[in-house]
Amino acid sequence: MMHLINKFFGRGSNSKEDAKQRLKFLLIHDQVDMTPAQLEAMKAEIMEVIARYMDVDQSDTVFKLERLQDKVALVSSVPVKRVTARSALHGTA
Repeated sequence: MMHLINKFFGRGSNSKEDAKQRLKFLLIHDQVDMTPAQLEAMKAEIMEVIARYMDVDQSDTVFKLERLQDKVALVSSVPVKRVTARSALHGTA
C-alpha cells in the first residue's frame, strides 16, 4: 500500500504536473468511493486470476483509475512473460 501512496504522493517532486495528477487521482477515488487499500486488494484479486493463465511481471504491473469523458475506467498494464494455460483454454491436452 505504501508503494501506491508513494507513487501518487511522490517524495521530492513538486512539479505542477505531479500535483495535477495527484489531485485527479484523489478526485476519481472520491467519486468511486474506493480507497487506495481497496484498489490494492482489487489489484491482488485480479492478479490471482491472471496468474491462472499467464506468467506476468508483477513488478511492472500498473493499475489506476482514470476519468474517460463522463466515466471512470480501471486502466491497467500487465506485462506478460508467457501464456501458461493455453491448452486448457482450447480443450486440448
